[in-house]
Amino acid sequence: MARKLVGAAAALIATFACAADGIQHASPTGIKGALEAEYIGLLPGDSFRMRSGKCSDCKVPKQSLWYFEKEPIAVPGARSIASGFYPGVDRMSDVARWAAGSHAERLDHPSVVWIGAPSILAGAVMLPGAQRVRTLGGTELDVRLVPRIPTNLSYANGDTATWLGGREVRIRGSLDITDGKEAFVARTIWPVDFAFQPASMQSKPLQNPADLEAFVREPIKNARGIETRLVWERHPGQLRDWKQKPVLGFILNGAQGDDDESLGGHFAVATGRIGDNGEWSNWAVNNFYNLDSFSEKGIVAATLPMDNYLMDLNSGQQYYRPSYMLVAVLNNARTAAAFQGGVQRVFNHFYRHDFQYRHASANCAGISVDVFDALGWTIPKRGPTAPLKSLAAYGYLAAKDGSLQSGRKIYDYLNEEQTRLLPAVAFDAMGQDLLQIVGAGGKPQRALSAYEQQLRSDVEAIFLVRIPQVPSSRVFGSAPVYSFDEFQARVPADQKDWKIVPVEPRPFPAALRDPSSIAEEDPSPVPLPIAGIVVGVFGLLGALLAWRRKKKAAARKQAARQSAELVH
Repeated sequence: MARKLVGAAAALIATFACAADGIQHASPTGIKGALEAEYIGLLPGDSFRMRSGKCSDCKVPKQSLWYFEKEPIAVPGARSIASGFYPGVDRMSDVARWAAGSHAERLDHPSVVWIGAPSILAGAVMLPGAQRVRTLGGTELDVRLVPRIPTNLSYANGDTATWLGGREVRIRGSLDITDGKEAFVARTIWPVDFAFQPASMQSKPLQNPADLEAFVREPIKNARGIETRLVWERHPGQLRDWKQKPVLGFILNGAQGDDDESLGGHFAVATGRIGDNGEWSNWAVNNFYNLDSFSEKGIVAATLPMDNYLMDLNSGQQYYRPSYMLVAVLNNARTAAAFQGGVQRVFNHFYRHDFQYRHASANCAGISVDVFDALGWTIPKRGPTAPLKSLAAYGYLAAKDGSLQSGRKIYDYLNEEQTRLLPAVAFDAMGQDLLQIVGAGGKPQRALSAYEQQLRSDVEAIFLVRIPQVPSSRVFGSAPVYSFDEFQARVPADQKDWKIVPVEPRPFPAALRDPSSIAEEDPSPVPLPIAGIVVGVFGLLGALLAWRRKKKAAARKQAARQSAELVH
């Protein structure tokens, strides 16, 4: 069902180019190939090729292609080297081993980039009603939107058209010619005025650790554009020339307003360069989602351009919640390239199912934190939520739902390290520690690793960004939760009353499994501490029963002796 419509949407953008590498050349209307004069993160677009997941000449793992059979993707070009992986090695060990080698100094290409569409319409102004644009050449061109995926509960509407009207936009999509009439079929619409303005960026350092959370919780004032706040710079008062400066971007997406399971928000890490005019739509975002189900919005875990990540009409984060970002502007690309190179290897393991997405122990935040940990950035721990409470919660839910798996789920949530469990806590912990590393709050409180020393040396400035939710038929979201207790306070007491969007499973084909993959076992429905308690309780009961039997036997013997004495 969902797959068919995603395929139909992809069919609308099937005009791959004349050139062998799938690159179109810019027309007077401003339409160009998606890779032409573009970057994907830190890598030039012309070092990739446009393909689909059915590519027969792509030298990348076949498991990666399977998820994008009907989707336009970018794969490494003929002369480009794709990121590899070590078979039979877990993802953390893989990244650590790779980072320790000399080849880590070179940023290889991701096996797959979910590019979404073959063309870009740049420099166009959206006319009132959002059904036509005025192109660079001054002509008008019809704009149509890709279809809404049936499982997607909301879509662009008149409020969206009003929000976009009169703005210069950058659109990913394809040119459709029907009965001699041209129309650009839009999949992603990005407002050009989202660009950063370093020279006029307000400098307002964080005064205490709570300020970062307060920034996220503060209502977004300007629902039309982004808000920025400079919190640290190496050379205050000097000209902020950030043109083509590399960056590490930490993205926190908020809570959805119509899905109680999404109140924890979402987390991703981006790499790229700030454009000459403050552009950032082509940063590479590394987005982890569950591969074993079909997202109701068509999201697939992947490396993808920022405009696709935030502004895709079906899967874009901004169409269903606000977002926040902490950006580290760098004077050297090495720290960003190290993360990008490491996370690309993790994606290779992920697509092969060497490990699974788990909402407690291997989610969007946890996987990203693990990559930095393997590189040498030890993000301070916040500890698990409630280990003692988890024992009672396990028993309660297991009995209430009649399911040991249900008990195991709550047990894992309450015992997982919070910086790996909750996107908002990961965002806060990374931001606070990065400021400590660069010296914003004085001298770092620990000896720094080699990677942390590079961060301390390379970061030129740190700023925050608030990104508004795009008005549409969806209700507005809010800041994500910062604790399990806050989550419980914001959802209905009875889980039957939760607003949840059901999704279809997406089984991974057995034929694609590699025998060299480490078999990741599902956790036992009875956690070891619970099993220990159960064994201990039964052992205690057994000892008590044995003691009582022994006591009764001794009493009987005593009574028998007394009877014998009376007889004599």
